[in-house]
Amino acid sequence: MDYSEFNDHVGNLSEGTYAGLPIASAPEEGDEEIPAPDRVAWRLSVAVYEEDETFEEGFTRFMEKVDTTAVKAVIIGEWPEANDGNDVVVRSLVDNAARFPALRSLFVGAMSREECEISWIEQGDVTPLLEAFPKLERLEIRGGRGLELRPVRHESLKVLRFETGGFPARVARAVGECDLPALEYLELWLGVSWYGGDTTVADLEGILSGERLPALRHLGLQDSEIQDGIAEAVAAAPIVARLESLSLSMGALGDAGAEALLSGQPLTHLKRLDLHHHFLSTAMADRVRDALPGVGIDLSGEEGGQDGGREDRRYVAVSE
Repeated sequence: MDYSEFNDHVGNLSEGTYAGLPIASAPEEGDEEIPAPDRVAWRLSVAVYEEDETFEEGFTRFMEKVDTTAVKAVIIGEWPEANDGNDVVVRSLVDNAARFPALRSLFVGAMSREECEISWIEQGDVTPLLEAFPKLERLEIRGGRGLELRPVRHESLKVLRFETGGFPARVARAVGECDLPALEYLELWLGVSWYGGDTTVADLEGILSGERLPALRHLGLQDSEIQDGIAEAVAAAPIVARLESLSLSMGALGDAGAEALLSGQPLTHLKRLDLHHHFLSTAMADRVRDALPGVGIDLSGEEGGQDGGREDRRYVAVSE
C-alpha cells in the first residue's frame, strides 16, 4: 500500500483525489454535465447553516441525478443536522445500501477547520456502515465526539482511519475486538483528554496483539499526549513484527519513547517509521537514524529544540 496516499492535513477533500479518483461535487439543480459515476469520488456536502436544504434532501437529489450503482467512492462533508450527530448520514447511506453495490471507499466528516473544528464534529455509531456495506474496503471517520463502534467482523475492509482530537477508549477497545481479516492499514488519531481522548495503553492491547488483524501492514497510533507510553508498548507488541510501516507521529513523543523503541524488538524490517512532529533531542534523533539505516524515517517537525524541551510543554499536532 502506498503510504504517501494518506496525510495529516485536515482539509475538506473538495479537490484533488480520493481513493485514486478525482474529487467531484455532487450535482446541483440544473447541472447538465455530470461526470461518469465510476470515474470520480463524489463529495456530498450541505452547509451546516444551510436553511434551504437538509442533508437527506441533498442525498436524494444525488441519487436522482447519478447512477449510484456505479459509484465507487463517497466523501461526506458538512451536514446541517451535525449538532445531532451523524444519524441522518448513516441512515441515508444504510437505508439505500442496495443502490450503492460498487461502493468501496467512504469518508464521513471531511470538514476543514473553517467549517468545523475536528473536536466539534458530532459523530455517532458507525457500525451500521460496516454492516450495510460488506464489500467496503476503506472507511475513514473525522471527529470523535459521540463516536461509537461495536465489535464486528468485516471480510473486505482494507483501510480504517479515525481522525480525532480525542479518541474514545470504548472505540479503541472495539477496534481491537473487531475481526478484520483483510485490514492492511489502521490509523488512529488519539488526541487529548480535554477533547475526550481517554484512550490508554491498556485500551490498545487488542490492536497491539494483532490476533484479529492478520493482514495488517501499517499501524498508526498518532497525535497522542501519551505517545511515550504508546511507544513503550509498541516496542514489545506482537503485531510489530509483521508491519511494513509504523507511525507514532503528531504527538508528544520524547526521548523516553524513542529510547523504548530502540531498546525493544528489532525495527529494521520496517520500510518506514514516521515520527514527525516530535520532541526528541537532537542527540536522540541522531541515534534513531543511526540505529535504523535501512528504514525510511520521518523526523521532520522537531518541536522541542535541541534538547527536546520540557515535558510539560509538549503538545499534539491536532486537538481542537
